[in-house]
Amino acid sequence: MPHSFGYRARTRDMFKRGFKEHGQIRLSTYLVPFHVGDIVDIKANAAQQKGMPHKYYHGRTGIVYNVTPHAVGVIVYKVVGNRYLEKRVNIRVEHIKHSKCRQEFLDRVKRNHEAHVKTKETGERVQLKRLPALPREARTVSTADNAPQTITPVPYETTI
Repeated sequence: MPHSFGYRARTRDMFKRGFKEHGQIRLSTYLVPFHVGDIVDIKANAAQQKGMPHKYYHGRTGIVYNVTPHAVGVIVYKVVGNRYLEKRVNIRVEHIKHSKCRQEFLDRVKRNHEAHVKTKETGERVQLKRLPALPREARTVSTADNAPQTITPVPYETTI
């Protein structure tokens, strides 16, 4: 059987609404302000077919470069062959939301600044850099008061 290569081909699960999120779009979606330079996540909302991005951009993160009354322009980088192409996609506000990818970084900046101010007052050095997780420390397991145990599976029983 021939199969379709259409614009929304193979998007049955991709564009479906979440659990208990079916129906009309909430009005709060339209009240979120977007500004040039904001980092946004693209997630197509199947309740609004206008201004829906192509399935390739679903789940991507981009930067807002243009804001209009009903839509925003987003710059997304697409891998084509061995290069990155800057794609400028115009998407309605129903299909995007502010990204939380920088939140951990902003929290860390604030935490480091507070630690830096505290260090200036006390005069002691503090480590502000992130360190990789170190391996667990060595320990010895003694069998003196810890007898080995043999574990066997419980046999399956049908109780009707």
